[in-house]
Amino acid sequence: MVDLTALLADLAAESEQLDALVADLPPDGWERPTPAPGWTVAHQIAHLAWTDHVAYLAATDESAFFASVMAAPDPSRLVEDGAESFLAPPPALLARWRSGRSALAGALTAVPAGQKIPWYGTSMSPTSMVTARLMETWAHGEDVADALGVSPTPTQRLRHIAHLGFRTLGHGFAAHGRAVPTAPVRVELTAPAGGDVWEFGPADAADRVTGPALDFCLLVTQRRHRADLALTATGPVADEWLDVAQAFAGPPGDKREPASGVPS
Repeated sequence: MVDLTALLADLAAESEQLDALVADLPPDGWERPTPAPGWTVAHQIAHLAWTDHVAYLAATDESAFFASVMAAPDPSRLVEDGAESFLAPPPALLARWRSGRSALAGALTAVPAGQKIPWYGTSMSPTSMVTARLMETWAHGEDVADALGVSPTPTQRLRHIAHLGFRTLGHGFAAHGRAVPTAPVRVELTAPAGGDVWEFGPADAADRVTGPALDFCLLVTQRRHRADLALTATGPVADEWLDVAQAFAGPPGDKREPASGVPS
């Protein structure tokens, strides 16, 4: 069983790594465009702050959470409008994000054992919510890093994202309107810094995905095109999965184009 306290510590560490990238940025640094069309560095942090806020509502006041959902003028723009609504001058935005993520951690710790937290189209346990927040923080941190021209050092925290990416195999197919496969898939990933191999799925599965854990996490968060990653798919289900994988909830995201401009 996943320990919530340890998981929250990993989320805090992931947040602090991103915080360190933006804390001392000059005002024009916050306005740098990121790989997400129309989103600056400020939008990325505002999105995280907004999502932490609605997650806090979900964990502490279900009525307020559902009211915020119903109040959305355009559900198809919920994410974009949420980020826009939380934009503020950098010092205020940074303070809002810091206080919000701290409040969310406290709220998730206080959720009674066995209680699920409502979310968009589903519900989840506190540990699942923390894993989702860690995945989002890392993924949007990658966008910020790309905008700033830096390459963060991958950590063992990627295991949480890799596991989530594996668990959401069926969701990726369903989100793209495809039949969810019944054949199992084996995933074997090399941990950062030449560490252990992380294994998910039955060892005797015919369909397999292998490669670096970092590349797998970049794929399932749709931060890189599969053509730019050192992932190998064996079998038709595994191969199709690499085209539709998405670890986040909701409809298919706008996938990144391959760096070469020509998919392999």
